[in-house]
Amino acid sequence: MGTSEASSSDVLVSARGLTKTFGDFVAVDGIDVEVRRGEAFGFLGPNGAGKSSTMRMIGCVSPATGGELRIFGQDPAVDGPAIRARLGSCPQADMLDEELTVQENLWIYGRYFGLTKAQTRKRAPELLDFAQLTDRRGDKVEPLSGGMKRRLTIARSLINNPELLLLDEPTTGLDPQARHILWDRLFRLKRQGVTLIITTHYMDEAEQLCDRLVVMDHGRIVAEGSPRDLITRYSTREVVELRFDTDDHSDHIDAVTGVAAASRVELLPDRLLVYTDDGDATSADLHARGVIPLSTLVRRSTLEDVFLHLTGRTLVD
Repeated sequence: MGTSEASSSDVLVSARGLTKTFGDFVAVDGIDVEVRRGEAFGFLGPNGAGKSSTMRMIGCVSPATGGELRIFGQDPAVDGPAIRARLGSCPQADMLDEELTVQENLWIYGRYFGLTKAQTRKRAPELLDFAQLTDRRGDKVEPLSGGMKRRLTIARSLINNPELLLLDEPTTGLDPQARHILWDRLFRLKRQGVTLIITTHYMDEAEQLCDRLVVMDHGRIVAEGSPRDLITRYSTREVVELRFDTDDHSDHIDAVTGVAAASRVELLPDRLLVYTDDGDATSADLHARGVIPLSTLVRRSTLEDVFLHLTGRTLVD
């Protein structure tokens, strides 16, 4: 009995048959999800897959249409305020007060959570240090870079020491350097014991940050597992990307099909993808057959390939 109690207390979010509809449109179509304490859990899928609708239900700001949802073992329909007090939420839009200073944004948000002025003033410097914004604390928010605003939004969401942090598309619109800085901050949070739920349509972000994830498409979960497990299950070790001097890459499918070590070929508008466990052997066999593309790239399989295999589409469609 002790073991089952311990395991159930480690489940922070549990959804069964969770559904969200808007009129006739089904945004979330009966999904089952379980998020455990201390992990970084991801929802990977393209825009419109139902990720943000799911996050809004978990964040207790949008009621479920059907199914069962429990956060910290509580029902959002009944215990919304108590659940929100233990959550941190970083929505897609930063929604900062750009006329106030960096630290004033933290002070005001602390008051929303019922923190005293003294508590907020004590907490703010720690969060500014975490967000690498200490030297900008007295600056207005408006002129800050996108990466700085995103870090401030995350810092603000931590003001109440949440057990669970919801991050909806955390790095959309950021340049590569800003994304990597943000990833580093999220790694630090996870090491401190904060449970993370992340939505993203970037496969590299999901691979970098998530211990476990679900792949969503059209409101449904089409696969679940660790990034490495999903790639092993649904793809090959490597992929050979071929680009030809042609308007229609389907012209070259017959020539490419059946090459050494290849298990399947995917056609995209601008290239052919040859899935193989030995990219070099496949490339050599192509050349031996007289198939000479404009460019050949051998790379490892990614979650993008998993999504393409499962749905026939790319994540940015």
